[in-house]
Amino acid sequence: MECVFCAIATGEADGHRVFEDEAVVAFLDARPLFPGHVLVVPRRHAETLTDLPPEQVGPFFLRVQRIAGAVERGMGAAGSFVAANNRVSQSVPHFHVHVVPRNRKDGLRGFFWPRGRYASEEEAAAVAARVRAALEGP
Repeated sequence: MECVFCAIATGEADGHRVFEDEAVVAFLDARPLFPGHVLVVPRRHAETLTDLPPEQVGPFFLRVQRIAGAVERGMGAAGSFVAANNRVSQSVPHFHVHVVPRNRKDGLRGFFWPRGRYASEEEAAAVAARVRAALEGP
């Protein structure tokens, strides 16, 4: 079975990319908690954090840190939720970190959160553009 995140990383599958370089690809979650919910994945397949080669951990999380700041700025959020599952609740067996824009009283409680969809491809493209633009800023 082919990995959907690998397919997005190689360009074989579509994804609303917000960032990519030699180490990572970051794109909008297709079922976001809130607009601007980004997934950051290592470009090379690793099923879990513990499968990520040690020399890639630091560079990977430096990119997560940068993207978290961009999501907050791009979405006008007060903060962000940054999390990863390892196997349990990992819907795609390719290590990924969720970067979710957060605001006080946004309705998220615990770990049972309702997921949504973007109203259209145009809305998703506009949200991806906002995060990309924030990555290019200061």
